Amino acid sequence: MYSMPKKVDRLERRTRIADALMRVAAEQGLEAVSLRHVAAEAGVSAGMVQHYFRTKDEMMTFAMEVVRERNQVRVTEAVAALGDTPAPRELLRTIITTLLPLDDESRADGRVALAFLAYTAVRPTASAVLREETAQMAGFIGSLLPVRHEEIAARGLLAQMEGLGVYLLGGQYTPDEARAALDAQLDLIFGG
Repeated sequence: MYSMPKKVDRLERRTRIADALMRVAAEQGLEAVSLRHVAAEAGVSAGMVQHYFRTKDEMMTFAMEVVRERNQVRVTEAVAALGDTPAPRELLRTIITTLLPLDDESRADGRVALAFLAYTAVRPTASAVLREETAQMAGFIGSLLPVRHEEIAARGLLAQMEGLGVYLLGGQYTPDEARAALDAQLDLIFGG
């Protein structure tokens, strides 16, 4: 009897490998990420990892795309819960707190994002995507701010978000302390 070969879902396999990469990076740091370690974590052969990702750079870039997609889903759901016309301050607070590593799932993604940011610091070609995304985010945030020089203020708010994320991941701030710092900054901007 002839049986049809099993159809392989390429995206599912790549995502499985990227998830393994993120677990390795979150638990052991980016320096532990290698094709061999990721393969072991994913329960596949190193050859299979190499089939889907020729280089560590390709694997890292795809993993960061997975993190971005997860963040986008979380933000979309959180913003939808605000209703049709949320106030700009509440919209910004919701977006930023959704992106901050305040729970286990977002902490794991945050560790990968932080590792990727450090990774791109020495790889200019890998950082091009981040530059474009940062510019888009600053533009969006700036459009919500009731201040002059909104682009500069938006950059400052983004820098605060990243700084809070680093301090949350490092354990220097608790989630309540990070939220309080964010609220104080939003109060300065919006008047509180």
